[in-house]
Amino acid sequence: MVLAGIMMLSLAACGGTGSSTPAAASSEPAGASGGTPASSAPAASTLSGKVTTGGSTSVEKVVGAFIEAFMAENSGVDVTYDPTGSGAGITGAAEGTLDIGLSSRALKDDEAAGGLTATTFALDGIAIIVNSENTVEDLTLEQIKGLATGEITNWSEVGGPDMPVVLVGREAGSGTRDGFESIVDVKDACKYDQELTSTGAVIAGVAANPNAFGYASLSAVDDTVKAVTVEGVAASEATVQDGTYKIQRPFVFVTKDGAELSEAAQAFIEFATSDAASELIVNAGAVPVAK
Repeated sequence: MVLAGIMMLSLAACGGTGSSTPAAASSEPAGASGGTPASSAPAASTLSGKVTTGGSTSVEKVVGAFIEAFMAENSGVDVTYDPTGSGAGITGAAEGTLDIGLSSRALKDDEAAGGLTATTFALDGIAIIVNSENTVEDLTLEQIKGLATGEITNWSEVGGPDMPVVLVGREAGSGTRDGFESIVDVKDACKYDQELTSTGAVIAGVAANPNAFGYASLSAVDDTVKAVTVEGVAASEATVQDGTYKIQRPFVFVTKDGAELSEAAQAFIEFATSDAASELIVNAGAVPVAK
């Protein structure tokens, strides 16, 4: 879904550092000047201006949550988000058309060498799910690739029952689909039997079909399906954070080295990488970065 347009924001007391960019934001904490308690009359923010962000469509829910929370505290800053893809976000940061680029992959060596900095604000863990009746417990990345592309057509080929493989996934344009296909290296090569419009529908589809498998954001998986281990590692917040679970990717802010950010842009990055943002990240279906 395209989330574009201007959102009016207010900046809360933006604790945390988390950004490698040079400009530092400062604002008086609510209630610091005394008088009426902050809970009934919060102090007005001194920040103002516009912050332009854009890039990865996969980060939409997380960045949208940041913007909403940021908006709830300050009314003097406008933040825009243009979901144009990771490549466009990186290019926008490099060319200065965006204050902050958004990417759902790490920077390539030449991008980093070209004067860009990536600040990871969340991680994306994607679980591989099968029907609860399926006896398969573990898959390698190569096996998952084969199952997704139709090279492997029967579960018996990967140690499971003699049943045909049915792939249930998300619709074209889904961030979860993009993440799965990019990480497993099956972009535009999957043989889908069902393409559904929500993660909940994918889980329900796998739960209803003994032959099915699919993928879902880690936070959405429930006990109606079974999440298999990938090369011996279970999908969990801890294994995503320590890097041992392989079907994961970083969500990053991209900024240009030497380009001083406005107070508002710097404050937005600091808010999004602070401890206070962790709950927002979890509720948006992603995994906080280990502190």
